[in-house]
Amino acid sequence: MKRLFEIDLKDYKESGNVFRRPSARAIIRKGDKIALVYSKKEKYYKFPGGGIHDDEDKRQALVREVREEVGMVVIPESIREFGSVLRRQKSDRGENTIFEQENFYYFCDVEDELVEQELDDYESDAEFVLRIVDLDTAIEANDIYSSDVFFNEVMIKRDLRVLRLLKEL
Repeated sequence: MKRLFEIDLKDYKESGNVFRRPSARAIIRKGDKIALVYSKKEKYYKFPGGGIHDDEDKRQALVREVREEVGMVVIPESIREFGSVLRRQKSDRGENTIFEQENFYYFCDVEDELVEQELDDYESDAEFVLRIVDLDTAIEANDIYSSDVFFNEVMIKRDLRVLRLLKEL
């Protein structure tokens, strides 16, 4: 998969341990709009998706995470690569730990019927909901987003850059 861009804050010690958490993220087009996770609490948009478990491949993780986060059922045969983004920064898990996340973005189609969300506690706390919006709406919201949690801010700015890349297509 081609690398779209890298975010490396270089705010860590090179000698630190590396905590790797690869993720799979969905780009779901609905006409001229896109299906995204919206945090009603934090007021940002993110691509549905998340961490890849040890017992699954990227595509399996994509299908599972989209179903859990937004209740959409991905059609596995429709999954197509878009590109990846590598993110490296000081981890929030330990003093001498580097957080490294390769985010794999895929175009995909979904079934018409929705299923119930299965949110993790932090996702429920952030009040995740499905929103189908035009790219400009998501870009504007993420462009002004700021957080006391810098770790989250980097995640949203990553997805902002991907949204802008999609707008250029």
